[in-house]
Amino acid sequence: MNVGVVGPTAYSDVRVTGIDKRPVTDSVMVREPGPRGVGGSGVIGDPICDLRHHGGTDQAVYAYAREDLDFWERELERPLRCGAFGENLTTRDLDLTDALVGERWQVGDECVLEVTSPRIPCRTFAGWLAEQRWVRRFTEQQRPGAYLRVISPGRVGPGDTIRVLGRPNHHITIGFMFRAMTTEKVLLPQLAVAGDALPARLRRELADAPSAP
Repeated sequence: MNVGVVGPTAYSDVRVTGIDKRPVTDSVMVREPGPRGVGGSGVIGDPICDLRHHGGTDQAVYAYAREDLDFWERELERPLRCGAFGENLTTRDLDLTDALVGERWQVGDECVLEVTSPRIPCRTFAGWLAEQRWVRRFTEQQRPGAYLRVISPGRVGPGDTIRVLGRPNHHITIGFMFRAMTTEKVLLPQLAVAGDALPARLRRELADAPSAP
């Protein structure tokens, strides 16, 4: 479990960022933060500095797999601690790219989270990693991690078990959604089958998109 600290950045309009997440030794409270633009992180004590582009109900918590961090350690030839990609939850033994949009996890004894969308890399992320062509490299590898909304609040701490409570009956995985939003936008209309599990902004975009002739 990782919580951010505020630091300066030249890569955001607000000039500060909370992307520097650091592991905590005790449990923290996770709750519904409120809509984008008003609510920040779902993790109490975790700063979201750019409320226009980050945080809110559909991006309340960000999860990234330790196995994917290990992959990037080998690729980048540098150590990456838990939280290095700005994730709140660093998971083990859970394939986040294959997670279905709308599947629900129980984390610890109380907290229930729902998978909503992949992380789309931005310039703040690229500036934080300080790697050449980072947005392109991250996109090409298709290991985006998953954003989650909070269904039931609760305390979450290091070592807590994540249990998948249920998976919806559709084919929209985090990996498929990431491709549809980045390299294969022809797939975007297919995302509609995920229904209300999709982020609110994406549901509106799909509803407003012109129908194919």
